[in-house]
Amino acid sequence: MTGAGMTVTDAHIDPEIEEARLHAVEQLHLLDSPPEDRFAQITRMAKAVFGVPMSTVSLLDRDRQWFKAVDGIELEDLPREQTVCQVTVARAYDHPEDPALIIRDVSKVPAFAAIPQIAADDGIRFYAGYPLYGPGGHPVGTFCLYDTQPRELTTDQQAAFRELAAWAQREIENSDDLERAALVQRRLLPPPLGVVPGYSIAAMCLPAYAVGGDFYDHYRWRHGLVFTVADVMGKGLGAAILTATVRSAVRAASRAMDSGRRDSSGTDDLGEVVTAVADQLADDFAGTETFATAFHARLRTDDGRIDYVDAGHGLSVVRRNSGAVEPVTSGGLPIGILPHETWESATIDLAPGDMLVISSDGLLDLLPDGDDAALRAAFEETATPADVCSMVSDLVSALTPIDDVTVVAIRRDGSG
Repeated sequence: MTGAGMTVTDAHIDPEIEEARLHAVEQLHLLDSPPEDRFAQITRMAKAVFGVPMSTVSLLDRDRQWFKAVDGIELEDLPREQTVCQVTVARAYDHPEDPALIIRDVSKVPAFAAIPQIAADDGIRFYAGYPLYGPGGHPVGTFCLYDTQPRELTTDQQAAFRELAAWAQREIENSDDLERAALVQRRLLPPPLGVVPGYSIAAMCLPAYAVGGDFYDHYRWRHGLVFTVADVMGKGLGAAILTATVRSAVRAASRAMDSGRRDSSGTDDLGEVVTAVADQLADDFAGTETFATAFHARLRTDDGRIDYVDAGHGLSVVRRNSGAVEPVTSGGLPIGILPHETWESATIDLAPGDMLVISSDGLLDLLPDGDDAALRAAFEETATPADVCSMVSDLVSALTPIDDVTVVAIRRDGSG
């Protein structure tokens, strides 16, 4: 089907794309994980269906090929430059319509003939590899068949090969558990606030890979709105579990402060909320070796005053009615970095026509330069929350995100 003319030069991947691909590999949290029977079932089935002595499921890291499942051959890690699979992974970019690499006799391909597993007298001859995909649609590894004899695959066998590769792909995604987790996570997002007189509000949360570590939350209080955007380090199911914990802790601490507040602003209490969350979750963050950034704020709707705490988030801006975009000052470390850390609140005043936008760092990956200046420039052309969400949706459509993307935009209506 493919392959006799393939060379090592065909394994070249653009450096920027390769960095995104490696990030996708990391997001799977599979590298160096213990063996799992759900992958071993695939390689056992492959040997039985095709009558081959060897089959593997592997990931391609920066400098090595790491095997999640190995059947019929003694392999652990291989230097990347000594693999045929590096070409299979690169082929996924060059030939997405037909990404399989099938070579009747790899010992006849000069670029591969010196690989130790191929150069041996009883070494690998037949190779069939199919790329497996991770977050952002990047090829992260391969499902492979090997034989010590040259051979071909019939049309029916090629179809069966693609079916088994699809099985391996589903296991990579862990679709059953992730789909259920994704549904729960979507339902944990707050419902729309409805009409808030004098304000326009929009929010969106797009996990990079079924479930993610970002969330936003908002609810009404007697003088306006309380809202939060947070990002737990990491992606996937583990981050999603911690995200739910952080969300619950923030909401509980915030509402407890609301119920006990005696004045109308309670700005000092915002810092107490974040400190209480950090104290409550200190053991969880230490045990999982992770942390979370957060932007927690309270809007007073009568005059546009926003009191906030930025715990290492640092990705908020105010777009003024004039079109100027100003960064919002970050005011402390992320939650979970240091024990007994405290946070203090700061204030933003929204005049009519001004808009506050809080985003997660996944948005930076979608921007050309991926820095704070690019972030500010992106919001110069977005005058309303609807414009913000439309712009982010367009970016996601043009470039599949490799990190979770969350945005909340709040505009005080009027022209000033």
